Amino acid sequence: MVELKNYQTDITERFTEFRNNPIIFDNGYDKVPNPFTLKDAEEFIAIQLKKSPAERKLIYWKDIFVGEIGIDIKKDVFRLSAEMGYFIGEPFWGNGIATKAIALMTDYAFSTFDIVRIEAGVFEFNKPSMRVLEKNDFTLESIKRNAAFKNDKIIDDYLWVKLKKGVK
Repeated sequence: MVELKNYQTDITERFTEFRNNPIIFDNGYDKVPNPFTLKDAEEFIAIQLKKSPAERKLIYWKDIFVGEIGIDIKKDVFRLSAEMGYFIGEPFWGNGIATKAIALMTDYAFSTFDIVRIEAGVFEFNKPSMRVLEKNDFTLESIKRNAAFKNDKIIDDYLWVKLKKGVK
């Protein structure tokens, strides 16, 4: 059973361990420190604990912390949109956890925040992430050619989108 829970400090070491996986790092933004230290985790978690309502949640599977998911609400004329990001610790890949976590987070985000659109950017080589978004009725809206620079390579960024039901 997959559950989303509010942040807590007892997962700091495991969070750090998951974040230091090179595959997880390769599929995320470079703004995440690499290596990701225990201090980085403590600071990130402290920020999350102050947010109400929570924009990011911890993912639990069978009562075990396995990953993280959340949204960043955009600003200005894009304030009704949010960007979603997530990761599952490698030992837990292949169990359908990300698919269920995205469904839970999407429902939570649309019911909690004043947003009508959730988007998720996925680098061209991350086919499993594209598949879990597709399973959650996200639509491939665009392929931004040569849009990202990651690991000394220029790569495409696939933009997946889900719109809130009943809006235009």
